[in-house]
Amino acid sequence: MQNSFAPAAAHINAIGSAVPPHDVHAAFHGLVDHMLTDRRSRAIYERMARRCGIESRYSFIEPTAFGQAGAVNADTFYRPNHFATTAQRMERYEQWAPQLALQAIDELDDDIASQGITHVVVASCTGFVAPGLDQILIRRTGIDPSAERTLVGFMGCYAAVNALRLAHHIVRSTPEARVLVVNVELCTLHLQETHEVDKLLAMLLFSDGATAALITAEPKGIALTDFRAAAIPGSDDLITWRIGDQGFAMHLDGQVPIRIGEALDRERHRNDDGGILRGRATTDYDLWAVHAGGRSILDAVERSLELPPAALEHSRTVLREKGNMSSATLMFVLARMLAARRPDEGRRSGIGMAFGPGLAAETFRFDLL
Repeated sequence: MQNSFAPAAAHINAIGSAVPPHDVHAAFHGLVDHMLTDRRSRAIYERMARRCGIESRYSFIEPTAFGQAGAVNADTFYRPNHFATTAQRMERYEQWAPQLALQAIDELDDDIASQGITHVVVASCTGFVAPGLDQILIRRTGIDPSAERTLVGFMGCYAAVNALRLAHHIVRSTPEARVLVVNVELCTLHLQETHEVDKLLAMLLFSDGATAALITAEPKGIALTDFRAAAIPGSDDLITWRIGDQGFAMHLDGQVPIRIGEALDRERHRNDDGGILRGRATTDYDLWAVHAGGRSILDAVERSLELPPAALEHSRTVLREKGNMSSATLMFVLARMLAARRPDEGRRSGIGMAFGPGLAAETFRFDLL
């Protein structure tokens, strides 16, 4: 007898989001003042900064900590020639990460415990603490402490997709599950003191943010269809994220957009069921939820897949208004799609993707209901 069992489909019912109180994007340029003394390097930085596609980035750190050499905040977190240690940065993470995550949860539902949460998945790559954020959030929200917990750590920008995939599998196997997925990143805790313009340009992208999503079998919001990962051979060293004595040091090679563009161009021409487009033409997808890793990343995706300019509007808006918040960024893009949906549009198909260390791409298909 043929098995007629059909697993439940997971749906992102709602997404809450939050950013810290301080816009530090303009102030960051002051931090660069004392580090870039070479005129040529400074000219390169200023030219690229004007083209970055970002207007605001947010942090818990007071903007004066990013200012001129003599203008620092009360605790001198980024004092020239004496940046904070990793231990000091982790103290702030332990204080601020739960605070920001709780703000996002409150936007989702200010009484999240009443939702009967059965599973909590937390994704974060910008700090470590134990008991973990999962336990801290359960305790502070009043969620039943018997809820199953999973922490997705140190995976970088594509951790959002991995967290969604976990929720997808949980709901498929346990249709009554009610999963809270939290992404929280404090990227501005990890600025590095350097005279290398490429490293400063990478730091120019990053910001802080958090999201909270409720994922259940209830058919409303965004239906998650399937997930697929891919890696680019010989690209292991293009994105790295290592723990040092003064925070976590990010390396973002200038070849990343080029290699992503080349890989996606091959995928577009490949166009079979084994690829990330699942054998469909790009025109078959109504929506594109692409991690806003930077303007050059979005340009590479748009160009290589031959997308119309409006296809990445939500991603570009998130980048412009919030910057790259690592794993939280993609969820901000999905939140914009939920907020913008119109009942008269009907069901719309979409594809999501994010890139990170590996160099790897994590992708998923979805339907906006």
